[in-house]
Amino acid sequence: MTNGDSSSDYPDPEEIDVTAVLEERGFDPDESVLTQRQAEVYVLREREYRQRDVADILGTSRANVASVEASARENVRKARNTVGFADVLASPIHVEVEPDADLYDVPGRVFATCDDAGVNVNYTAPELMEHVSEAAGDGVRGRQIVRRIVIGVTSEGEISVTSR
Repeated sequence: MTNGDSSSDYPDPEEIDVTAVLEERGFDPDESVLTQRQAEVYVLREREYRQRDVADILGTSRANVASVEASARENVRKARNTVGFADVLASPIHVEVEPDADLYDVPGRVFATCDDAGVNVNYTAPELMEHVSEAAGDGVRGRQIVRRIVIGVTSEGEISVTSR
């Protein structure tokens, strides 16, 4: 998000049709973890509108926007974790990494386990560390694993990650 104080740093609130954006992107509130309002706020905030502008566009208060945004981001986080869990569960290869492990040791463990299973991993060591770090979210801080991570690997060498 842009943090400048100048209104020129932000998109013009009159230039967006939130409903049209949601329709173009295929949003269906009956099939989503987000409510209609959460999706509206998410669209605007991802486009760097200030909470004040989002409140004006949606006819609500800034405090309400903050609350709705926090709920939306939490729902998205949970949805990503659920998908990660389902992908790991469906993967035939699992590598568990306990807290206090070094992220730099993870690729060697994954590659060794996959070599034993005859599976080629579709990532280089740096790519694998980056993927694990991003997918684990707050389960990794710098190089330190801070929450248990399970890495799933498909027969095709694709990686999924879940952390607890």
